[in-house]
Amino acid sequence: MKVICIGRNYADHAKELNNPVPSVPVFFMKPDTAVLKNGEDFYHPEFSNEIHHELEIVLKISKAGKYIQEEFASNYFEEIGLGIDFTARDLQQECKTKGLPWEIAKAFDGSAPIGQFVKKEDLGDLNHIAFHLEINGSIRQKGNTSDLLFDFNKIIAYVSQFVTLKTGDLIFTGTPAGVAAVNIGDNLKGFIGENCLLDFSVK
Repeated sequence: MKVICIGRNYADHAKELNNPVPSVPVFFMKPDTAVLKNGEDFYHPEFSNEIHHELEIVLKISKAGKYIQEEFASNYFEEIGLGIDFTARDLQQECKTKGLPWEIAKAFDGSAPIGQFVKKEDLGDLNHIAFHLEINGSIRQKGNTSDLLFDFNKIIAYVSQFVTLKTGDLIFTGTPAGVAAVNIGDNLKGFIGENCLLDFSVK
């Protein structure tokens, strides 16, 4: 199982980090050791003082495919959930300044907590899914898939040109604006509509 993450897929998030809005999907990957399941605690790493939360809609790939055509892409996932793409923003910025790859800031252990998944049929219009993140009971991020620069089908079609998708792979589809640092003791809850699918704490 691999984790594929789409970057800068909401214009407002790209702008808040002073990044250009891409003309094609931007993606990077995390190893399976990044995944936290079942509400496991996230342990704040010692190597960063600025771990940012990025709430994202997550697709779970249901069958293998390569060079998937956009019109058939919806056949390759059956379940949708929520996840956090944790980012060591201080390390990322340092790498960017030096022109270096920044996996160190994205792919560390525990950097991809995921919650429960639901059948996509239960969510209605996939191009209009409202979701939000609460930290300690206060809303920190709000998003809607209607604001995606590249929708689910475009993402799958594009990524599968380069990387074969396999059953169980996870695609994080991008984060809306509102990213910020988490602190030890924080409780994070992710919602699709009023349904809480993600709930864990920072230790």
